[in-house]
Amino acid sequence: MSGSSAEGVEVVLVKAGRTKIRYPAEVLADDGDRVSVRAPWAAPGVRDFGFVRFEPGDVFTEHYWRSRWYAVKEVRTGAGVLKGWYCDVTRPVVVRAGELVVTDLDLDLWVSADRTVVLRLDEDEFAASGLVESDPVAARRAVAALDLLDRLARGTDPFPPR
Repeated sequence: MSGSSAEGVEVVLVKAGRTKIRYPAEVLADDGDRVSVRAPWAAPGVRDFGFVRFEPGDVFTEHYWRSRWYAVKEVRTGAGVLKGWYCDVTRPVVVRAGELVVTDLDLDLWVSADRTVVLRLDEDEFAASGLVESDPVAARRAVAALDLLDRLARGTDPFPPR
């Protein structure tokens, strides 16, 4: 997939060992480390988090890394208005024939379009997941990834990270 663009791929989100959702996406770029794809909102109906609504027509430009423990998803309305960035703490993406396999580690970060709102999400789910006991190295990397994303979102550097 490296170096190719305008091809289709399926994003497979795995959580707690099970496939949570899979959806088609268009590959925008793959530099050998970061894979960027674009996909419409894939879940049925509207998901209202209180701080943002994901709904049919929204477009996600998603960035996954083979070397980093997170994914960053830029969220726009169908008209192109930036809503913000939803960041998932994940294991590094696994790229295989026609698929991007992403293992979700429960921790998330929301960054508003103007970067004035940065919310750490699902820390309770992470604590309840048992990852600290079952895979302490992965748990430390997950927490470090969330801390890094939080610092980047609140900093003066461009977001999402390149």
